[in-house]
Amino acid sequence: MFGKNRAVFLDRDGVLNKAIIRDGKPYPPASLNEVVILPGARFALPILKREGFSLVGVTNQPDVARGKQNREVVESINNHLLSQLPILEIFVCYHDNKDNCDCRKPKPGLLLKAAKKYGFDLAQSYMIGDRSKDIEAGKQAGCKTIFINYQYDENPTILEPDYSINDVSKIIDIIIPNRRG
Repeated sequence: MFGKNRAVFLDRDGVLNKAIIRDGKPYPPASLNEVVILPGARFALPILKREGFSLVGVTNQPDVARGKQNREVVESINNHLLSQLPILEIFVCYHDNKDNCDCRKPKPGLLLKAAKKYGFDLAQSYMIGDRSKDIEAGKQAGCKTIFINYQYDENPTILEPDYSINDVSKIIDIIIPNRRG
């Protein structure tokens, strides 16, 4: 749509780092001390980068608008992830549902903004997420979608993802199926 470069868009909490589970529902870490980078992300992302994919985080962080989190903590978590993983940039929506912005997933605004900035071909790109809104955003942007199913206690109205897995490390088996070693 915008260029020829391929990207893998990655939700943050639950894909790059471990989500905090309370009552069966996922939440973002409240502080940098709670951040645990998922081993599957540490394994898969360098391989995807070597294969020529640009890696981009796309995350909703509505707790900032809700007054439950401050922007500086979100940015410190993002900066930590950027320093530890081969991610180009993390695009963030700080709005809540009532703001009706274009960037809050399930709308595709974050993906479209990144695609325009970096010249990504969305039809040759992937959206990886652990919630239905991630899959919907990817579908609306024209990406292939991979759902990481952690069996959260939610009643999502999920569009059928192109692929469904239960561990981040398995994304490379889908994106690079004939990979050697």
